[in-house]
Amino acid sequence: MIDRRPFAELGAANHGWLDAKHHFSFANYYDPKRMGWGPIRVWNDDTIAPGTGFPPHAHADMEIVTYVREGAITHQDSLGNVGRTEAGDVQVMSAGSGVRHSEYNREPGTTKIFQIWIEPATRGEAPSWGAKPFPKGERSGQFVTLASGIAGDDDALKIRTDARIVGATLKAGETAEYSLGSERQGYLVPATGIVEINGVRLEARDGAAISDEAVLRVTAIEDAEIVLVDAA
Repeated sequence: MIDRRPFAELGAANHGWLDAKHHFSFANYYDPKRMGWGPIRVWNDDTIAPGTGFPPHAHADMEIVTYVREGAITHQDSLGNVGRTEAGDVQVMSAGSGVRHSEYNREPGTTKIFQIWIEPATRGEAPSWGAKPFPKGERSGQFVTLASGIAGDDDALKIRTDARIVGATLKAGETAEYSLGSERQGYLVPATGIVEINGVRLEARDGAAISDEAVLRVTAIEDAEIVLVDAA
């Protein structure tokens, strides 16, 4: 089953400096039918004006994955970590027992990110942060694991949950397959482009809540950049 969630129907909050779209209930947007998908609790599509960002604030017991779609985001936290993550790259913060962090767009132009929150398998662990570049050429025509808590995904950023975040870039007409497994759930968003997933058409930034689909066959109708979360 694939439930398409059109971009135009997502929750929305425009704060001037931040134009946010919410795939699931978040902050002042509440929809009892969209509280999450499996352990996925947040998928925010954020557009951040230059010279602005999220001031220091606290998190605990959440795996927070930031996928940068355009521009760059600069992270600083109470653990002493400082890092700049560019378009196409990923950062992961395991909030664990508690951490404060800020995220700013220090760039001259707009920054666009997906921020994804996933519930951890265990609570109260020591917080951590990491980032990694993932050149788009490596995922051209295929899915590549970006972050994972699944054994064997040694080259990916680590998260503390039974989930995997993968990405792919497809040229128009190309097809990539991903073995999800009918017992798992997926949530897929094309950051750019139009795709068809097992016969369901998605426009750019639409969401697809997926269940009972053993194999995902994704075909690009036009050049596309895709992010998928595979979760138990």
